[in-house]
Amino acid sequence: MTRSTMLEHALSSLDIRPGTVHRSQLAPTSSLRLGVDGATLVYVRSGELTGAPSPGTSCRVDGPSGDAAAATGPRTLLAGDAFLSLGCRPIALTSQSGAELTVVPAELSVADVTPLPPFVFIDGFVGLEPAAAALAAHLGAEPVGDRSGDDRICRMMVTTVVLSAIRAWASRDAHDPSWPGPAADPFLARVAAAVADDPGRDWTIDQLASLGAMSRTVFAARFRCAYGRSPAGYVAEIRMRHARTMLESGASVSETARALGYGSDEGFSRAFRRHTGTAPSLWRARVEAPSMI
Repeated sequence: MTRSTMLEHALSSLDIRPGTVHRSQLAPTSSLRLGVDGATLVYVRSGELTGAPSPGTSCRVDGPSGDAAAATGPRTLLAGDAFLSLGCRPIALTSQSGAELTVVPAELSVADVTPLPPFVFIDGFVGLEPAAAALAAHLGAEPVGDRSGDDRICRMMVTTVVLSAIRAWASRDAHDPSWPGPAADPFLARVAAAVADDPGRDWTIDQLASLGAMSRTVFAARFRCAYGRSPAGYVAEIRMRHARTMLESGASVSETARALGYGSDEGFSRAFRRHTGTAPSLWRARVEAPSMI
């Protein structure tokens, strides 16, 4: 697969679902610890924040120019900068003098072969996306439900960081050995192919781990790092891709539910609404609408 093809595939399959945004006030010498339970975007509102990821696990993107390079050694973020963790590995971000942060947890899924390293530093995010950065200063002050548009702003911020990193990766020399390479694991690829071939099967974590020739724990961690979400989340995503295609092709809700392994139309409808925000019957009707005029 060429870089241009991988870029197109990554951009077309990008799926971002921000969680509940919150503010974090770090006292001097304190740390923000990010785990492996999902992607997280951190925007520095004021102060400074330093992260020291392991060699070969991070990249740096210059916001104003879009230039990118492999990040080596500790990196310090200042006001207006951003940091993205894919949730592959834990990391501690420490502030020596204190910092005010906007923290956006997210479910993030990109293409099956993703060029993103586990950590992305964005220097000058405020210059890359000034509107989103300006709004970020106000996010998290109130519950998301009380501020319409917060979810859209969060999605804009995370999307901008991810697209910047992917495009920066695509513009670099393909033979540059310093750039963190894409996640390529033939055992995980075998698992992904099996799910794609039979999305209606009642896949369990044990079955998937067995296909990948790994223990449950190792498989779950490596899968999340490579694909940006849990194995169960990935199976659900593949099912919903098939569901949208079937509904758009004229299949009924019941036919689609049975083909994808759901025990009832109601169970399928709940899953479809969680994924798309729309009932499957309305999705199908929307596709049919032009022919009814």
